[in-house]
Amino acid sequence: MSFLIPVARLRETSSLIAFHHPSPSYEFHVLIVPKREVASLAQLDPSDTIFLTDLYATTQSLVDEFHLQAYRLIVNGGKFQDFPHLHFHLISDAK
Repeated sequence: MSFLIPVARLRETSSLIAFHHPSPSYEFHVLIVPKREVASLAQLDPSDTIFLTDLYATTQSLVDEFHLQAYRLIVNGGKFQDFPHLHFHLISDAK
């Protein structure tokens, strides 16, 4: 996976990368993106336990590191998905 926008990686595993959103909509706004091309959550293979484990571990470690008191992990799909690659938004306005 290559990026058109240079990003500082907060986390990187064999299956995903996490970085601050380049145009954040929240005080804390991180994108978590699988390295493998997956168009949407509906196309994610439920047996992809490596990615799912990395997703949860990455989310937990970012919540701990940034001391998030309230947060949401969001995934958009269908017409709500602006970018045609699965990605998750870890967001918070309460730190």
